[in-house]
Amino acid sequence: MFDLDAYLARIDLPARPTRDAAGLSRIQHAHRLAIPFENLDVRLGRTIAIDGAAVAAKLVTARRGGYCFEHNRLLLDALAALDFTARPLLARVWLGATAVPPLTHTLSLVTIDGQSWIADAGFGGSYAPVMPLAEGAEGEAPDGARFRLTRDDARAGEGGWLLLRDGDPATTDGRGTGAGWQPQYSFTTAAVHDSDLAMGNHWSMSAPASRFTTTTVTSIILPRGFATLTDRQYRRRASETSTEAEITDPRVYRMRLSMMFGIDLSAAEVADLGLFG
Repeated sequence: MFDLDAYLARIDLPARPTRDAAGLSRIQHAHRLAIPFENLDVRLGRTIAIDGAAVAAKLVTARRGGYCFEHNRLLLDALAALDFTARPLLARVWLGATAVPPLTHTLSLVTIDGQSWIADAGFGGSYAPVMPLAEGAEGEAPDGARFRLTRDDARAGEGGWLLLRDGDPATTDGRGTGAGWQPQYSFTTAAVHDSDLAMGNHWSMSAPASRFTTTTVTSIILPRGFATLTDRQYRRRASETSTEAEITDPRVYRMRLSMMFGIDLSAAEVADLGLFG
């Protein structure tokens, strides 16, 4: 049984959001403000479980973060408890891609009064707001970045969609930051089954070509900004103030994880990440 009250407390929402687009936007934004994106368990050689009980135990009870398969499973469970109509989709992430990427990102398709919306509480590269699923639909993130949806059969397949971003590179994880509209990910609205999510999750946490098996990634959105810790590189943008530094001391890395992202690892766990030789 999903504990909705515990989830709402975890994301600092004092009351249940309304069952409309505004409520959906509110819950997604609160989720990403409170729960970091991270793949630390992958880098520590741990298996990532994406069933509802395991995800809630990690992200809510243990107050850890996770990557897209964890975040968006948690969001879907919360939406179901709030009587939203929602289901998962799979996407290909185009940030830095030199060939067609695999289906290793998941987001949610939400139907409200006959209108389809996309919601994504688990994209670690930037923050995309809730948007209506319509050609040319645009949305603006709290950090000022703009997002646009367009049809793109070449990247997504027949009848597919492409999400684009135009914004300050300081509010990303450093990928896909050229001038103008940059592709984020493509997707279709085809039915996605638990077995499809299991395959995407397995590839993400185990394939040698997966970004998550080779790079240590943590990010969180700020009220008007974004913070990331990619391997030893720390970047933070809050309103008009930017900070960037390489962390060379594991004690500082551990402190940053705790103070900025709310993640508490032991000194031994930080050592096992292999970032400091």
